[in-house]
Amino acid sequence: MKGVSELILKYVLQNAIRYDKAEVGPIVGKVIGEKPELKSKTKELVAEIKKIVDEVNAMANSDRIEKLQKLAPELLEKKEEKEKVLDELPNAKQGKVVMRFAPSPSGPLHIGHSYVLLLCSEYCKKYNGKLILRLEDTNPENIYAPAYKMLEDEAKWITGKNISKVIIQSDRLENYYDCAEDLISKGHAYVCTCDADIFRDLVNAKKACPCRGLDKKEHHKRWDQMFTKYEPGEAVVRLKTDVAHKNPAQRDFPLLRINHNEHPMQGTKYKVWPLMNFSVAVDDHDNEITHTIRGKDHMDNERKQKYIFDYLGWKMPTHMYTGRINFIGMDVSKTETKKLIEYGKFTGWDDIRLPFLAALRRRGYQPEAFVKYALAVGLNENDKTITKEDYFKMLDHFNKEVVEKSDRYFFVESPKKIKITGAKPLTVKVPLHPSDEKRGSRTFKTGDEFYIQDALKKSKNYRFMHLFNFKDNKFLSEEHDPKLDAQLIHWLPVSKDLVSVELLMPDGKIVNGLGEAGLSKLKEDEVVQFERIGFVRLDKKEKDKLTFWFAHK
Repeated sequence: MKGVSELILKYVLQNAIRYDKAEVGPIVGKVIGEKPELKSKTKELVAEIKKIVDEVNAMANSDRIEKLQKLAPELLEKKEEKEKVLDELPNAKQGKVVMRFAPSPSGPLHIGHSYVLLLCSEYCKKYNGKLILRLEDTNPENIYAPAYKMLEDEAKWITGKNISKVIIQSDRLENYYDCAEDLISKGHAYVCTCDADIFRDLVNAKKACPCRGLDKKEHHKRWDQMFTKYEPGEAVVRLKTDVAHKNPAQRDFPLLRINHNEHPMQGTKYKVWPLMNFSVAVDDHDNEITHTIRGKDHMDNERKQKYIFDYLGWKMPTHMYTGRINFIGMDVSKTETKKLIEYGKFTGWDDIRLPFLAALRRRGYQPEAFVKYALAVGLNENDKTITKEDYFKMLDHFNKEVVEKSDRYFFVESPKKIKITGAKPLTVKVPLHPSDEKRGSRTFKTGDEFYIQDALKKSKNYRFMHLFNFKDNKFLSEEHDPKLDAQLIHWLPVSKDLVSVELLMPDGKIVNGLGEAGLSKLKEDEVVQFERIGFVRLDKKEKDKLTFWFAHK
């Protein structure tokens, strides 16, 4: 249909950009609306539209945008995406906000941790505040020694080094001891030597244990003996609360206990260890924490910690809570993952199949993508359930916004050599990025032999991108002609300069192939785009092979 192809093309491009994939139906109406005389030639029109739709759907979205920008820029929609803004922090002052992120070193960070960590980080940026990374390691039995370094490295990476201080709780045992002695001296805490079962019965009956009424001198003596005489389970420090409290867990709960297990950092130096609510309260005060964000399952813990703050005359931080995020199809359990690593099912915490930051970082996901995700979810107490597919749909979208400007290269999977009869030697320049000519280009010198990955069909038209059209292994033409309805396919010229490429996919499978010569100039950790495949990160550079990890399309 002479003179109509360009009209069709601009509307097909607009449709594909808007909906990721163009459809024939909407285009018919637009074209006839502009050229009513074509209504009598609907059959021919639909056939022509279908050809162009197939061609455009085979294009990368950035190429569609570039083409429409040249053809009909007025049809490009200006997407005004509202930037996600954090709500105001209650009781917050510029330059005075101090927050903490406090994981246990039982394993590295996973996608759930990153959400809370980044909310804290972004709030600290918003208020020009400080973010403390606090490693809560007062339970010697639940520590994975390599996690100390992993947690610090990952937290600094994902926050853009927005960590002002790193605190390790096991370095602060003497501080907890001082506060415990203070509470005993003030009559707010006591050392209980009751059998655990007997104490439980008393608690359930809303009765105080016999130890509670002993004088301070006796409790100080018992406190000293926790370090020298008592064995694990024989004595604990308890906080005096309300023995008739409606919640049994709030009744005279423990602050410190005896534990003789060897600690990965402290060895056997310490025998008395604080429990979580006590160490958290002391640390929050000593570090002048003004605001916290944690899961709403900690609301009861806030009530326990308030007793400690009130007894010692401390100002309590402003606590905010998030709902639980339930990830469907992704196991974020550190305990179970650690077992599977030990069993050899996974190669490590950075195994490409795992939802831990170490793995996602290695695939090429950028910190900014995780920040965008955290802001999109926001701070609220509603529980959320998200499937693996939906999570990565969002994360991939955000990451693509960050890496979209990456350089592009050719990669051919499982290459097969073909010869194109009639193909003349050509020198073609292909831009590193279609919308940024200043980035430069790659130069290909071609003959009549090529590597491809597609299975070719007889009597079907094909086009080597940026090069020429052919059919049945015979050269047709160089010009891009929509009327040919040619299928775009990957290609590389047969050349001694090509590089061997190994591409690791998210399911753990390895794809082998050849890449263009320019890939050898990349540095490890660079993210690029393999044309018509997706974004990849160079993981390992060897003399005879480049290993990439696949991120997403």
